[in-house]
Amino acid sequence: MKFFKLPDLGEGLHEAEIVEWHVRVGDHVKEDQLLVSVETAKAIVEVPSPCTGTIAARFGEEGDVVHVGEPLVEFEGAGDDSGTVVGELKKADTTPAAAAADQFIVGAARRKPAQDGAPRATPAVRALARRLGVNIELVRPSRGLLISAEDVQQAARMQAELGDVEPLRGVRRTMAKNMARSHEEVVPVSIYDDADIHDWPKGTDYTMRLVHAIGVAAQEMPALNTWFDGSTLSRRVFSQVHVGIAVDSEDGLFVPVLRNVTERSLEDLRKGLDLMRKDIAKRKIPASEMQGATITLSNFGTIGGRYASPIVVPPQVAIVGAGVVRDQVVAHKGKPAVRRIMPLSLTFDHRACTGGEAARFLQILIQDLQRATL
Repeated sequence: MKFFKLPDLGEGLHEAEIVEWHVRVGDHVKEDQLLVSVETAKAIVEVPSPCTGTIAARFGEEGDVVHVGEPLVEFEGAGDDSGTVVGELKKADTTPAAAAADQFIVGAARRKPAQDGAPRATPAVRALARRLGVNIELVRPSRGLLISAEDVQQAARMQAELGDVEPLRGVRRTMAKNMARSHEEVVPVSIYDDADIHDWPKGTDYTMRLVHAIGVAAQEMPALNTWFDGSTLSRRVFSQVHVGIAVDSEDGLFVPVLRNVTERSLEDLRKGLDLMRKDIAKRKIPASEMQGATITLSNFGTIGGRYASPIVVPPQVAIVGAGVVRDQVVAHKGKPAVRRIMPLSLTFDHRACTGGEAARFLQILIQDLQRATL
């Protein structure tokens, strides 16, 4: 038999959730025919068949999470081992490791061998969980790493009293992982200031002005337009500025990337962002459009809030936040005046850049924003 495994989905994408199967067991498919749609943290990806053949088995149901290198479908007939995409089950190998792998391959996609340090459960406890309608993957052991019958029963009681637990999927799942990774790795510091934008012409595109200002500041203060590797204490400083734009959606947070912002007109940048927003709404945005940001903008002020401590997601070292623009009484030319003020927040990874560099970056950003026109 030949097994088609979930292929490498690109930088940083190690798992995907099955959204919809397009083939059934027994179907004869041709090479490049659509097999399954899967959802990653970046987009919905359509996975084609690598060969012509008949489907002998599917691994996983809609809603299951499959990791890169785990099987998706099995084809009838003999086949040669071709690595991580289509491989043959080696029945001649009788080592314990091979036996565990065989047991996994013929099971459901979500049933994977426990990793070191991961909670475990005996078959009897798993059967109890199934009988009580408890998702064993969401149960945490009260002692050690072995889930007990009491742990499952407690989970069942909580489920009856409080309702079902909803596991995070797709974008929200990856967002949670990225936030935890940031908390573990980044040494964040946030600074705040205001930009007086009262003199902007009517109809000015706030987001594009922010993107332009970030590009100017990043070129003059490149320490914040950087990727940092905490394991090797090394950094990669970029000459081009690729701005990730945080986009809110019902499915979670997407961050498409506007590339080479200092080399493009604001009109071109706006057109590019609008196209990516449409693709996000349809969940058709290519994964490549969500990768490679060197710095990020969170324009949360389009919704609400004045200041924030935005989260830096490695390997980036900085993120700019813009709050709600409001009329405010401030000193202007030595007298009190009502002016339009944009509150700004900047979080940076203090491992990779100094407070002085961050403060100068924010000052350059404000100076560009306070220009009436470009």
